[in-house]
Amino acid sequence: MYNYIPTFRHSIHSIPIPIKTRLVLRRFVSLCVTGYISLIVLNWSCTKIDTTNIGGDLIPVVDNINTFADTLDIFTTQGVFNDTTRLTLFENYSLGKISNDPLFGQTDSRLFMQLKPAFYPYYIGLANDTLIGVDSVVLCLAYKGFYGDSTTPIFLTVNEIASQGNDQWDTLSILHPINYAPTTGNVLSAQPTRVYIPDLAKYTVIRRGKDSVQNQIRIKLSNSFAQDLFNSDTTLVGNGNFRTDSFFRAFNNGFAITANSGNALMYCGLNDALTRLEIHYRYKHGAGPDTTVNYFYYNNGSGAPQRGAVANNIVRTRPALPNGRQELYLQTTPGTYANLAIPGLSGYTNRVVHRAEINIEQIPDNPITDSVFRSPNFLYLDLIDSSTTTPKWKPIYYDLNPGAFYDPDYKIPGLPYFPIGGQVDFGYFGGFLRKKADGPVMRSFYQFNVTRYIQQLVTKSSPNYQMRLFAPQSFSYPQYVGAGNSNKIDFFIPYNNSIAFGRVRVGGGEHPNPQYRMRLRVIYSNIK
Repeated sequence: MYNYIPTFRHSIHSIPIPIKTRLVLRRFVSLCVTGYISLIVLNWSCTKIDTTNIGGDLIPVVDNINTFADTLDIFTTQGVFNDTTRLTLFENYSLGKISNDPLFGQTDSRLFMQLKPAFYPYYIGLANDTLIGVDSVVLCLAYKGFYGDSTTPIFLTVNEIASQGNDQWDTLSILHPINYAPTTGNVLSAQPTRVYIPDLAKYTVIRRGKDSVQNQIRIKLSNSFAQDLFNSDTTLVGNGNFRTDSFFRAFNNGFAITANSGNALMYCGLNDALTRLEIHYRYKHGAGPDTTVNYFYYNNGSGAPQRGAVANNIVRTRPALPNGRQELYLQTTPGTYANLAIPGLSGYTNRVVHRAEINIEQIPDNPITDSVFRSPNFLYLDLIDSSTTTPKWKPIYYDLNPGAFYDPDYKIPGLPYFPIGGQVDFGYFGGFLRKKADGPVMRSFYQFNVTRYIQQLVTKSSPNYQMRLFAPQSFSYPQYVGAGNSNKIDFFIPYNNSIAFGRVRVGGGEHPNPQYRMRLRVIYSNIK
């Protein structure tokens, strides 16, 4: 069993669902001003930008009489991100270890989180219960899917998160980047917990046969921690660790979950009811003794007294990567990228561009490892504005969504710098994973439609920007958000890749085999 996680499925005739809405556009004003929009539409029409919106299957046939085709060279180099992506509280977090990816090396993903009582002062059981003793405490994570080799067991351990001093672990005004990890303390798990991913779909009987669960990672904590937690109940004489949130955090500042071995990443939903701390205990209420369970959940702040801190620390250890001229290594956030330059577009004469498409081809490796460590679901392409002292990036013009008005330079009043709500039209723009036969195996490929961008470049003699190609979980253009906002999540634009899910080796612009070489193909007619 390899690579299962709920994702969008794509083919040539199935259009991906647009990305979810999370983008905050601070300078957005109403676009319903009829006269202003009409002016923009007129300007767009006069520059022939919309003459290419005729559908992928209606491109004129290249007959070299009326319609022609050029294939332009792309010069490519390899890059590696210094990644500071932040996850929101409402998406899946990764946990696990990839110890042997032949092309991309190792990945270590640790999860840090606080699970708290739902209210304070908190007490175990009902008000009139007589507590007898604790049986066990189990840390549970809602399982949502995986990436990698599910046949290799993963062994998990749990440590407490130590008091951080001046650290910002418990500062709830920010969300931690994926390169952040708090200091850890004592081991809390009784022993390393073996997780065999195919077994997670099976039902596990709990509460001495009274209940069962599936798709849940269960880690039994040590008896000493269970006893300390049970003894901290507010109703017990001389203890008050459940009386306030600050008292509880002084007792338990959170859990650090680490994979000691394995070859896959698992994905966990924090806001799922299956993510919880279970306190199994014995009590007496009226009749004879009985057993039951209390739960601590992850509090996202929507209705809880105090949000729980959380962090997902992901460390990549890659072999030395080539310069990217022949081969490019693209890895989903926290990942890598490619720089693309197309010098043939400089001075490219005016013409009617019917289709301009960048083709990106996977260089196949071992078909087994390629199926285990599959390609990213989506790639993304933007522009490098190298005219500034410090290079900055911006969205590509026009082609992200031909039905949306946006200004990548963020200079036209009333227009956002990215399509409203982050709505990329993947059916038009492309960038989604596709497959083709390569001899006896299937390999990945991607295509980007940059027709409107190339049309305005040749019509207006616009700058020939270099491009950046990567597989983001999210991305941002901080120059448009404002200084002092680096700790905020609202300027991150989400993309349809799960964190750390996917990698692919593709051909660079100088690959010796034309079958894998990255290229730009332009279908056009001359202006008569």
